[in-house]
Amino acid sequence: MRIELLPRRNVSLAARILAPLAALAVSFVIGGLILAAMGRSPASAFDVYVVQSLSDGWALQQLALKATPLAIIAVGLSFCFRANLWNIGAEGQYIVGALCGGWIALITHGSDAGAWVLPAMLLAGIVGGALWALVAAGLKVVFGVSEILTSLMLVYVAEYWLDYLVRGPWRDPKGFNFPQTVTFDPSATLPMLGGELTVHAGVVIAIVVVLVAAFILRFSLFGYRLRVTGEAPRAARFAGFSPVATTLAVFAISGGLAGLAGVIEVSGSIGQLKPSISPGYGFTAIIVAFLGRLDPIGILIASLAMALTILGGEAAQIALRVPFDFTRAFQGILLIAILVADSLVTYRLRISAGRRAAA
Repeated sequence: MRIELLPRRNVSLAARILAPLAALAVSFVIGGLILAAMGRSPASAFDVYVVQSLSDGWALQQLALKATPLAIIAVGLSFCFRANLWNIGAEGQYIVGALCGGWIALITHGSDAGAWVLPAMLLAGIVGGALWALVAAGLKVVFGVSEILTSLMLVYVAEYWLDYLVRGPWRDPKGFNFPQTVTFDPSATLPMLGGELTVHAGVVIAIVVVLVAAFILRFSLFGYRLRVTGEAPRAARFAGFSPVATTLAVFAISGGLAGLAGVIEVSGSIGQLKPSISPGYGFTAIIVAFLGRLDPIGILIASLAMALTILGGEAAQIALRVPFDFTRAFQGILLIAILVADSLVTYRLRISAGRRAAA
């Protein structure tokens, strides 16, 4: 028996839109079966994961906060993925951006430096994340090293760097030996949006990033360049688009946005540096990017859906005694379901009998 994948001549827009929705539905079914095997009620789990998270005002605000870094990182990754380049190390770029921005907050701590501190932190985070991503990009364009391996390995370097600093030189001397820095000054923290809201200005930054990226990818020459490079590399070279310049540009954009997300998280939701500044946002954003079809608006919607699983997973730990690792497993199932759905939309299966060997 022989199984072949044959490209479909015409793929409708409706099929492209419905594919990730179908993947999400299938993932929920599989997740429900796993919970049932664990002795938990799938209906109760759906209530905790989805219904309660969408029916409480405080939970909705937390949903927006958790979606903010996911959306920013995933938008940056979409630039790489559209060009058929694979930045798997956004988690490390997120951490380095947080470190660079946090360094500004620490050296100005207690000095009443003024309003320039927060913009400097955001800029430092963008530059730090971009430079960290360009390490992998540079190794690819100069030596031909796989960007998948180098970007991923650099995540662990960044994690250990963060762990060393918050346990050593940057540790708060009055923090009862906990591995954390001092709490950032008000001038180094993102302002709240006002009223009784617990949502900080990072949410607004995320929306601006999404809108700017949507304009660039849809209406600019650079967006067209990425599309051609990803879909027809040979045609891109004939058009004069340099693969080296494209690689460096998209990695700088991707790393810079991941670094921006890191600064926003530590200066907004956390307010200091410590080892656990991310529940894996950089890796989860890969799923968000594909769930959103590499489109910034779709990514914004997908980030809210993925943030719902994170928020629901935290609630399920208490209400249902479900380990948070289940949430990570569910995210992996969702990624596989998305890839399968995309393949079935783009290709059709043909099963035929294999040829018999000649006597």
